[in-house]
Formats: sequence, C-alpha cells, structure tokens
Amino acid sequence: MLVTGASRGLGRALADLYAAAGCRVIACMRQGTTDALQLDVANVASIAALSTALKGESIDIVINNAAIRGDTGGLDTLEAGDFLEVMRINALAPLLVARALRPNLRAARRPVLVNISSRAGSLAEGTIDDEDGDYAYRCSKAALNMATVKLAQDFRNDGIAVIALHPGWVRTDMGGAEAAIDVAESAAGLKVLIDGTTMADTGSFRAYDGGTVLW
Repeated sequence: MLVTGASRGLGRALADLYAAAGCRVIACMRQGTTDALQLDVANVASIAALSTALKGESIDIVINNAAIRGDTGGLDTLEAGDFLEVMRINALAPLLVARALRPNLRAARRPVLVNISSRAGSLAEGTIDDEDGDYAYRCSKAALNMATVKLAQDFRNDGIAVIALHPGWVRTDMGGAEAAIDVAESAAGLKVLIDGTTMADTGSFRAYDGGTVLW
C-alpha cells in the first residue's frame, strides 16, 4: 500500500498500522528517508518522479492523505494565494497522484484508491452548527469529493474501487489538541473500511466509524 503525507499524524498512523499487519508500505513524504519515498504533492515533477520510481510495481491500496488547512479566519482574511495553494494540495494533487499511479493499481488483484476527505466538505453536512470560516479547506474537500465521484466512474472499468473517507476530528497537528478523536482510533477505523472495500462501495463517502456521510 502507498500513503501520502506519511511523516506524521494520520498518514503515519496508517502506515504503521499496515506495516504491523505485514503489508509492504510505501510511505511518501516531502523529505524522503531510508524508509520513505520523497513526494511533494504540490510539485507536478515530484509526482511524475514517483510514477517513474514505481513503474511496473503492483500497488493494491493508494491513500491520498496529504493535505493542508490554510487560513481559517473567514471571508475577511481570505487571500487568493493561500486559497489556491490549499486547492492545489487538497484537491488537484490527489487527482494527479491517482493518474500517476493508475497503472500500479490496475496491476493489483483488488485495488482501492482512498481519498481522505472531511465532513467539512459535505454540502449537506459540512456547515451544520458550525461557525468556522475555513473557506479554503471546506471548498477543497468539496472539490475532492467531486473528484472521488468522477474517479469512481473513470476507474470502474479498471476494477479500481474509489472511496472518500472522513477521519473524524482527529487530534493531529491539523486537528489540534481539542479534537475529539485519537489518531490511533481514527486510523484503525479507516483501515477496517479500506480493507473491506469492494467495487460495490466505489463512489461512496463514509466516516471512520462506518457511518455514511452525505455529499
């Protein structure tokens, strides 16, 4: 399996879980190490280099986890550069990674492409009882949700299941110390869902606890 943004937080927890289960894990992070591949998802050339490095390899699970939060001050503090950077990393990069690693997924027996999204990007649920401005992050995850649906359509003939997962409000650098869910709990729940995913689930949006999230 391959996971982006694996240097810390949820990405690190997922990589560790799969490694503990005996899986070969390709952990990707901006600064490569002896145990991880270098990948800057904001850099098109870096994504292309990853594709070249993994050419001919079979990868059964690809998890698009790398993301940034961006400005949270609301409309008054919204800046074009920040907004576009969040969209580039959270919405465009997963599409480019999916395209780059499509041949690797095709070569697997039961391939799954996972986009780590958020209920914050749900048009139906994302702003209920929530006064957080968070324009860039919410818009980027809404775009990622649409990308998930489109990829599910495009990858269906390849036998590649594509899903979006909401990890919950997790205590990570992004989620903050006040978040409700421990990263280990979230990662464990996500792994159960990922491991059980079949083509019957493609195009779905679910939470770490198994519940369905409305688009």
